[in-house]
Amino acid sequence: MKWLIAAALLAAAPVAAADAPMIAWFEIPVTDLARAARFYEAVLGKPFTRETVDGYAMAMFVGPDGPEGALVKGDVYVPGKAGPILYFRVASVDDVLARAVAAGGRVLYPKKDIGPSGWVAELEDSEGNRIALSQPR
Repeated sequence: MKWLIAAALLAAAPVAAADAPMIAWFEIPVTDLARAARFYEAVLGKPFTRETVDGYAMAMFVGPDGPEGALVKGDVYVPGKAGPILYFRVASVDDVLARAVAAGGRVLYPKKDIGPSGWVAELEDSEGNRIALSQPR
């Protein structure tokens, strides 16, 4: 019976357009925004824009269409390795892991070949968060 209810809810749930990204926005909790921004800028090679939104200090990841997510400091933002894992698409897992370690990060799950989808790895950022890397073939 539970599976029937779940199936009905899924069938009735609105879905995003087929060509729309599944993730609308993401936030990575930090305790030291300046340190975290330096880490991510060094690792990913992209600058941030800084803003305060609803009283929270943010460093925004900017994509081709504007901000896509942010590093956020605030009382409700607690860094950690438990919970969802955010995968960043990168051109080279090896290069990004090397930059992450040089910037003070730590490899948690070394580069792994996952077949036709490419390679993945996980690391700990400067704030103690678990993030992951995905390199397509």
